[in-house]
Amino acid sequence: MAVWDSMVRILIGALLVTLGFYKGGVFTIALFVGVILILTAITGFCPLYKIAGISSKGEPSQA
Repeated sequence: MAVWDSMVRILIGALLVTLGFYKGGVFTIALFVGVILILTAITGFCPLYKIAGISSKGEPSQA
């Protein structure tokens, strides 16, 4: 997972966790999604990326 991908996941995850914590109710789902985004950013592994066979790192150069 690329650094920019992890940073975006952390920012969006923090926003969702905050929203879920303060609003409650149906926004509790946002809290769980936010936690998942933060965990995938910290670990650097996204199961959905693995299943889809994609990577945000880009192609390695073959020089």
